[in-house]
Amino acid sequence: MPIRWSPIEVSEAMDKVEAEVNKAAPFLEQARTIAREAKGIKNLPLYILQDVNRFLGEIDRSIGGSSFEPTGRLKAAIKSVRDSIPDGAIEAERQATKNGKTERLM
Repeated sequence: MPIRWSPIEVSEAMDKVEAEVNKAAPFLEQARTIAREAKGIKNLPLYILQDVNRFLGEIDRSIGGSSFEPTGRLKAAIKSVRDSIPDGAIEAERQATKNGKTERLM
C-alpha cells in the first residue's frame, strides 16, 4: 500500500522545528543560568527553592544536561519523528516526483 502522506514534507518540517529549537537553546541556557543564580538568594524559602529546582529540571529535560546537548527531550522527539519515516520513503518520493508532482488517482 503506497504512502499517502509526504515523507519529504515531514522531514522538511522537522528540519524547521530543529532550527527553531536550536535558536531557542541560547535563551533557555540563559534562563537556566539566571535560575541557578536565584538559588543563591539569601534566606530563600524552601518552597521557592523547590519551584526553582522544578523549573531547572524542566529545562534540563527539554534541552539536555548541564549544557545544551542534542540529547534533550526536544531533540529526542524530533529524532523520533524522523526515525518513524519508513526507510527509503523519502528517496522513493523524490524519485516519484523528479519530473513534477501530480495528484494520485484513487
